[in-house]
Amino acid sequence: MTRRKGMRVIEQNSSKIQLQIDKIKQLRAERDMKEVKHFPFSKDPSKPIPGMTLEESVNLDALNKYLKHLEDKHAEIKQLMSKKYVPAQRKAHLEEEMIVILKRRDEAENANKELQFRHQRLQIIFYALTSWVKSDMSSSFQDFMKQMEKTKDLYGDQGIVEELCEDPSKAKEAEILLYYIERFNELISLGEYEKAICFAARSPRRILQNIGTVDKFKAVGKIRGKPSPLLLFFEAIFSTSHAHRRPVNAELTLEGIKCGLSEKRLDLVINWVTQEWLTFSEEAGDVICAYGEQNTHNKAKCLALAQIIYNECSVHNKAVLCLCKQGQIYEAMQYIQQFKDFTSDDLMQLIKLCPHHELIWCLTKEWNGKPPLLSFGLVILHLCSVDMKKVAIRLLQEVNEGGKNAIEHLMINNPFCCLERWQEVASICLQHGFDRLYNDIMSVLRSQAGVTEISEEDDTVNLMEHVFW
Repeated sequence: MTRRKGMRVIEQNSSKIQLQIDKIKQLRAERDMKEVKHFPFSKDPSKPIPGMTLEESVNLDALNKYLKHLEDKHAEIKQLMSKKYVPAQRKAHLEEEMIVILKRRDEAENANKELQFRHQRLQIIFYALTSWVKSDMSSSFQDFMKQMEKTKDLYGDQGIVEELCEDPSKAKEAEILLYYIERFNELISLGEYEKAICFAARSPRRILQNIGTVDKFKAVGKIRGKPSPLLLFFEAIFSTSHAHRRPVNAELTLEGIKCGLSEKRLDLVINWVTQEWLTFSEEAGDVICAYGEQNTHNKAKCLALAQIIYNECSVHNKAVLCLCKQGQIYEAMQYIQQFKDFTSDDLMQLIKLCPHHELIWCLTKEWNGKPPLLSFGLVILHLCSVDMKKVAIRLLQEVNEGGKNAIEHLMINNPFCCLERWQEVASICLQHGFDRLYNDIMSVLRSQAGVTEISEEDDTVNLMEHVFW
């Protein structure tokens, strides 16, 4: 019993000691964590120094040399920080100084404007006074001034006197305009074309946005290795017009589109047209269409752009032609039905320029419950008259394949074509070997009420007999 009791006491003491050991370990671990948090950049002295070998790290001279290198680097970084960075308080102080300086500048400009106006007014008065002294001074100075204004002798025009005396802002505006013109010409002569372009794009009242400026940039021509100055000019004025929501006039728009296409920059032209801050014209659409004909890989894009321009200019016949050339026959028919401004001659011209079979059938048949816009017979006769017989023959072949019902439907539902015209169509069919189609047409003609076929050799029939009876 004594031995067991002794063992129990030893175990209890051992567990107490183990608890104390665990508690000490935990406290030591917590202390190590706090030291790491407070000293994250502490180095282990047992590890080698970065940038030094083991031999150098135990050599006092090498260590002193390396310490000197680190001190120099530290001083250099400190000096750079003092030059590149300033305190936030310094920035606020500089902003206050800038506000004061700008205020002084504005005050000086206003004073300068006032002094310039006074100078101009004194010049006018001095000129008038000198003239009055040179005269006989028979009238008062005020009367003399009025007389000079009436005769427009004072500086050549009365308007100048009135504007300078009554509104100094107009005199200042005239000076600004003159400055822009002179500075622009100076930049062109110096070859600083980019600055000249900026001056022209930002010129007040668009004084430099005209054909004269375009001609100057055309005279410059192309510069090797650099974009065309003329193209950059149009880019600048078109972008500023979009920003200020003021469209460029039609003449400059046309020249800009020509320039963009000549430089093979269709992407720029697309951007300009879709911005819709230009003044479109029919000529601009024609230029884009012509470019598409010469560059067939861009033809679809050019037709779409030209259609936008023609729509804006209300040139409906060319807008429909662009749709047809793109193969959008259904959209073209919708367009024709919407505007209703198309005459038979317009539609015939459309067929001539775009002899698409689907288009011809849509125009000569009912569309959405509405009667046909053209007669099939008149279309055939028109195609034959304008040397497009191949298209006419192809249409006749399609009708011939449809049988008598097809031609009868076309003839009955087309009131525009008279019987004599259908006889001409029948003759064309006979000439080109469409005998069955010829017979079908003549059969339909004979079936019409009041129609009698008269032989050319029958001289006994009196065509005017009904008039006398």
